[in-house]
Amino acid sequence: MKNLIKELAKAYAPEFISIRHHLHAHPELSFQEYKTSGFIQQKLTEYGVPFTAGIAGTGVIALIEGRNPASRVIALRADIDALPITEANDVPYKSQHTGVMHACGHDVHTTCVLGATRILHELKDQFEGTIKILFQPGEEKHPGGASIMIEEGALENPKPDAILGMHVQPTMEAGIVGFRAGQYMASADEIYITVKGKGGHAALPQLTADTILIASHIVVGLQQIISRNNNPFSPSVLSICAFNGGFTTNVIPSEVKLMGTFRAMDETWRFKAHDLIRKQAKGIAEAMGAEIDIDILVGYPTLYNNEAVTAQARSLAEDYLGKDAVVDTEIRMGAEDFAFYSQIIPACFFRLGTGNVARGITSGVHTPTFDVDEKAIEIGMGTMAYLATQFTK
Repeated sequence: MKNLIKELAKAYAPEFISIRHHLHAHPELSFQEYKTSGFIQQKLTEYGVPFTAGIAGTGVIALIEGRNPASRVIALRADIDALPITEANDVPYKSQHTGVMHACGHDVHTTCVLGATRILHELKDQFEGTIKILFQPGEEKHPGGASIMIEEGALENPKPDAILGMHVQPTMEAGIVGFRAGQYMASADEIYITVKGKGGHAALPQLTADTILIASHIVVGLQQIISRNNNPFSPSVLSICAFNGGFTTNVIPSEVKLMGTFRAMDETWRFKAHDLIRKQAKGIAEAMGAEIDIDILVGYPTLYNNEAVTAQARSLAEDYLGKDAVVDTEIRMGAEDFAFYSQIIPACFFRLGTGNVARGITSGVHTPTFDVDEKAIEIGMGTMAYLATQFTK
């Protein structure tokens, strides 16, 4: 099986590099991936793979039944949306949509899983069980396409025994894949605070509630929530990233708006911290003569890689690529809506190396110059296909 998959991945690599070029040149924003979804459906139809469209709007679910389909069900997931970034690369497949770019590698994820789907369909008589393929919209936008896919039954009929997903990593060379068991990526919540008070002349602060000063104290005070309440062995980050208030040099404004993000690796601490943020911000504002409105938008949960699933996936990757091509990856404070799946069924989310220092392919994700060494396409589609055929309950 391994050699068959390697041969097919190598033979199809040029075709799927072209598919990646098409996807990259035609990016679509979260929950607007209509043409991307249509393209995926077109390819699945060409390959003869049955599918259901319209899940979470633009999502597509394909099923490949091997021998004894009920013996095991393994899910593969790819995200299909792009980012609101204007591409700066000068390449033939540059984004044709100004202000929209596949700057997070979702074109690579979709291509690799689509390639694995074609390989798996051709080999379906040679493995047991069912492979469920999820092409998911809206990873980059709250509430996350994964949560909607789940609400609409993506993990039912049939229910997967495990789910696998991957993400590009430009800091790893193409040809390398990385795994980490247990807590892997952080939760991500959005914080919105409005400080309200009596504004007035800057020369008469005693007649005002200085919203600028009060908001400044809130920004500083909130950092103590992390430093004095969180277990230092459990990573957590609170960053206030926007401070908007005032319009001139001599008027104290009546309103200041703060925006930020809170990240955690522990779900219990996550929601305890929400309460502390509310109490701290309200207490500071009231003590200084102001009022606040505070809204904490609950986003993606922590991403947890099941230990047994990850150990098996890593072992299979070593068998397929060789031990030297498989490395450990670090905990990341970034967030991923794949976490919704990992909270429900055993999951493994791993990294696909896409960098090439010698060729200058080093730009990070979410940047206008992000690109990949397309050697990773053959590696990604082959690895996904091999893991799917060999994975056991």
